[in-house]
Amino acid sequence: MPVRGTQNINGTEYVYEYISIWNSTKKRSEQKRNYIGKNVEGIFLPNKKYTLQQQLEHATAETEIKPEPVPAAECKRLFYGAIYLLDSIGQATGVTEDLKQCFPADYKEILSLAYFLVLEENTPIYRFHRWAVTHVHPFRFNIPSQHSTKLFGRIQEEQKMKFFALQSKRRFEQEYLAYDTTSISSFSQGLTYGSKKEHGCFQLDLALLYGESSRLPVYYRKLPGSITDVKTVETLVKDIDFLKMEKLNLVMDRSFYSEANINELFRKHHKFLIGVKTSLKLVRNKLDEIRDDFVSRQYYNSENQLYIRSFTQEWDYMETKSRTGEVITDKRRIYVHYYYNDQLATDDKKRFNQLLDTLEEELLSGRKKTKHEKLYQKYYDVLETPVRGRKVVPKQDAISQAEKNYGFFVLLSNGIKDPVAALKLFRTKDLIENAFGDLKERLNLCRISAAAEENLEDKLFVQFVALIYISYIKKAMEDNGLLKKYTMKELLDELDIIEYYHQYGNYYHLSEITEKQKKLYHYMKVEPPT
Repeated sequence: MPVRGTQNINGTEYVYEYISIWNSTKKRSEQKRNYIGKNVEGIFLPNKKYTLQQQLEHATAETEIKPEPVPAAECKRLFYGAIYLLDSIGQATGVTEDLKQCFPADYKEILSLAYFLVLEENTPIYRFHRWAVTHVHPFRFNIPSQHSTKLFGRIQEEQKMKFFALQSKRRFEQEYLAYDTTSISSFSQGLTYGSKKEHGCFQLDLALLYGESSRLPVYYRKLPGSITDVKTVETLVKDIDFLKMEKLNLVMDRSFYSEANINELFRKHHKFLIGVKTSLKLVRNKLDEIRDDFVSRQYYNSENQLYIRSFTQEWDYMETKSRTGEVITDKRRIYVHYYYNDQLATDDKKRFNQLLDTLEEELLSGRKKTKHEKLYQKYYDVLETPVRGRKVVPKQDAISQAEKNYGFFVLLSNGIKDPVAALKLFRTKDLIENAFGDLKERLNLCRISAAAEENLEDKLFVQFVALIYISYIKKAMEDNGLLKKYTMKELLDELDIIEYYHQYGNYYHLSEITEKQKKLYHYMKVEPPT
């Protein structure tokens, strides 16, 4: 399969494809290049020869499935109702328009493959033909496996980044964006990213950015398997510069916290809401002042059933100038929201006592574990006597010190002053995080296979597009209480049975639409088809 490369000639970046061939005369491998276009402002522009070649390939694919001539009286019937829903969602979210702008020659194929992934749960792409001949879909024709492989090879990084930027601009100014990482598995061989797991499967990490109120994903990046959450924020801020997103509102859990990250977000004037540990010096000092009277009626919030206090504190800001090395220090205002939950305190103490039970059993039995060595020393004194044998004595001061913050959790923000609003926003992140596991399974993200790493990257992009549609539908179902009545597959199947009739030479018409189906469209904020 041809591999793409670029060459800068007189300030213009030309794109070529090359294949390695064996020169039997010279007894060596050589490259055969074919120039196919150029990159202008990050966008690939094909030349006439390459465009003609792609048109011929499309025509060949269309010829493969073109039906035999049929009598004028014969009526063609295709499933349409769920496709109409996805078309409408694509218009509402701007996905169709943005794909068309970024992938003018391929956007219909990308949409058709994304539709297939949404409607045919956990079905591999090589089964596309069976679905395509029974459904109206944007590309209209079959996409054989070889053709989809070529499609994945044509998707360029610059095009994807432009799509992310267009989608981000539709949402990031109106809402906070949750940032998180997740893992997927791939059967692909020879990947430079990821770590090998059991059953020959490679583990890959994805960084994800998605809207808190819209619950729609806007960006993803594949990560090396060894990178930590803290480091990914540094990469994200650089990506935001590349995507030309001037301001960002981020929600993150405490695994992304570091002083360097907070300073960088301040420097870039981004807004953030992040969970932090109670052991953080800024948090710990204030919590020691307010702990004794924290759990009192005046601080109880009945709506959330927990105790809440909030303070404006000073953040010790530090910035190092890259050119001069000059270190600038300053004070920045930051809102620190403290919360106490009785049930969380009980659960924390229960888990801690279970840990102590395990440590005591290991010490008394002599079956100590290396990973627990520091915990043995921190929480126990071990006494050996000739008469009574081994005795384990708890260090109560250390245990009490560990238990004193159980039930407390803390959020840090430079943009949200109201602690109740901050809590509500942070809890929404948890809902999206829990739902994402279901979405990965539905799109078969956990078992991706591809012939090459480049194809894996671009297959991920098509699945990401499909994820936008699934996220939209899932949110509408949650907002309207439909998850108690339907699974997503059941809802889509209910709409999918609406048929499209077309008699050659005459106008098309649709099968009858029931009141139940009309209500489902309205729940999705879509006008029923006419």
